[in-house]
Amino acid sequence: MISISGVTKHFDEVHALDHSDLDIATGEFVTIVGPSGCGKSTLLRIIAGLINPTEGSVNKPDDSMGAFVFQDAALLPWRNVQKNAELLMELEDGFSKHERVSRASSALQQVGLEGFDKSYPHQLSGGMKMRLSLARSLVLNPDYLLLDEPLSAVDELTRELLQEEIHTLWKKEKFTAILVTHNVSEAVFLSNRVVVMSPRPGHIIHMVDVPFKKRDQTLRSNPKFTKIVNEISGKLRTWK
Repeated sequence: MISISGVTKHFDEVHALDHSDLDIATGEFVTIVGPSGCGKSTLLRIIAGLINPTEGSVNKPDDSMGAFVFQDAALLPWRNVQKNAELLMELEDGFSKHERVSRASSALQQVGLEGFDKSYPHQLSGGMKMRLSLARSLVLNPDYLLLDEPLSAVDELTRELLQEEIHTLWKKEKFTAILVTHNVSEAVFLSNRVVVMSPRPGHIIHMVDVPFKKRDQTLRSNPKFTKIVNEISGKLRTWK
């Protein structure tokens, strides 16, 4: 379990987060939505340990390993797809060359980039770059995956395809996932639970459980899906 307790964050004069509390069960997929500037990404970075809270704490299992997928794929242009996928293992101790190659190749296959190992980032589409960013995170077999608006820069069709692929990876690999997005439909499609934050200083104002077992393109036309999307959108409009 990841437990967030009383997390508050100030940046100089900016009060970004205010006493946020959230428990995320192992293996759960939770999405955080809220108005721009409400502290969603700040909270995600605090969970990752990239920044410290001003007050409060985040507790994770001592032996757990996490990975972060940023909005920008942040690929190294002078490294090909295979070498970009191996990057995090090179920064960690204990991976032989054979293991790096094997793990990276397996991750590339998982995200549909098999056969593109010799290509370079400038030769990839936006969707392929994001697949590579996911593969680079998956090579470490993380216990939890933090995703900060990873699909915001791709077209709508690619976005829906990637949503389905992320859901399939989560079901297969059984990691805990925490996603930040502005897209309410995306949040409902991917999550077990959607967390709604208030405007800055952000705090949690609402949570919605998402009951669907099957996640494919037919779900988006399901009236129950639309009802949950409208419920969350209504909460967001109330706080604007």
